[in-house]
Amino acid sequence: MAYKFKGGVHPDYMKSPQTPVTVIAPPKQVVIPMAQHIGAPCKPLVKVGDYVKMYQKIGENPAPVSAPVHASVSGKVVAIEPRPHPLGDLITAVVIENDFQDTPELMEPLTEEQMKDPEAILQRIREAGVVGMGGAMFPTALKIRGGIGKVDTLIINGAECEPYLNGDHLTMLNFPEQLLKGIQLARIAQGVEKAYYGIEKNKQDAIDLLNSLDPAKYGVEIVPENVKYPQGGEKMQVKAITNREVKPGGLPSGVGCNVISTRTAYAIYQACYEGKSVVERIVTYGGSALAAPVNALTRVGTSFAHIAEQCGGFVKTPRKIVLGGPMMGICATSLEAVNIKGTAGVLFFTEEEDKNIEDPVCIRCGKCITVCPMNLEPVYMYLYYTKRDFDMLEKYHVTDCFECGSCT
Repeated sequence: MAYKFKGGVHPDYMKSPQTPVTVIAPPKQVVIPMAQHIGAPCKPLVKVGDYVKMYQKIGENPAPVSAPVHASVSGKVVAIEPRPHPLGDLITAVVIENDFQDTPELMEPLTEEQMKDPEAILQRIREAGVVGMGGAMFPTALKIRGGIGKVDTLIINGAECEPYLNGDHLTMLNFPEQLLKGIQLARIAQGVEKAYYGIEKNKQDAIDLLNSLDPAKYGVEIVPENVKYPQGGEKMQVKAITNREVKPGGLPSGVGCNVISTRTAYAIYQACYEGKSVVERIVTYGGSALAAPVNALTRVGTSFAHIAEQCGGFVKTPRKIVLGGPMMGICATSLEAVNIKGTAGVLFFTEEEDKNIEDPVCIRCGKCITVCPMNLEPVYMYLYYTKRDFDMLEKYHVTDCFECGSCT
């Protein structure tokens, strides 16, 4: 039974219809940014005119905090230049003219012996460019490696508590055994005997399906969690599974825990069992501006303009394009920007859905304090922010806020 965490809210569910996972047809050109992770951007390994294969490594940086990037289609490199990045600004990208052959360049699957070797698993995770695909995009091999000797509990985050988003749930339903094998590999790499898979109870069909496959034989225990946002936050997962609390300014590894996302675990399976690098993922597309909301397997490097076209176009002009969920997602600045490894959702919102208020008036009711999962006092943080008193903001632990939006 999962433990409870303080605060939290129940935003409107707004999940996309659980239709079978569809596919966004690859575009004529893909734009592969050299920065799809936290840390040092990659340097291109190819030049204009080169022919590349699907899954081929085309960008690398030996820096510890980095992850290689790979081609999501086969074809000819037609440009290496700054292009609009989904997180804003212009970032160096490799532009590939799609030949629509999807000629693959796969790595050799790990042998049975290698799948018992933590170092072999970690090297493959890095080589495949696996990052935190819940949105954080921290290089997964480094995250696991950094916890060796400190971490006694591995947690897989299956909450997916953001409204609209459905990709993790559909991964559980469509690839349950592969997911359990990916978790097993992460568990072996971390050096722990057991992994805990925290899944909110509104995904009971996925919980039942995973339990039917005897997860214990993979060293996994399914933990049904209460439905409450932001259950998917790392620190909330640690509290729910172990009842340990991460100290202010601390990391889960400080209390012996490591947390990886559902899609990251599946990417580990694909890297080790199938020799595939990270070049696609299930993405939720929604919002009232879009003609046909859908959950679709999408290649990295596909522009938002192409995605919207594949979803039937716009029924209204979007006012905002939100990457991720509506609670913690960020706004994209251009339809020409592309999806990357950490893109879990793309939401096209109209004017009617924009509830922003220019200068909100706080009436000091204190409700924000009751819902803050980090035990902060947003009422005072807002007051000192409006006064630009950053010393007092620091005293009120503003850096412990992970911007879940519960107070909003």
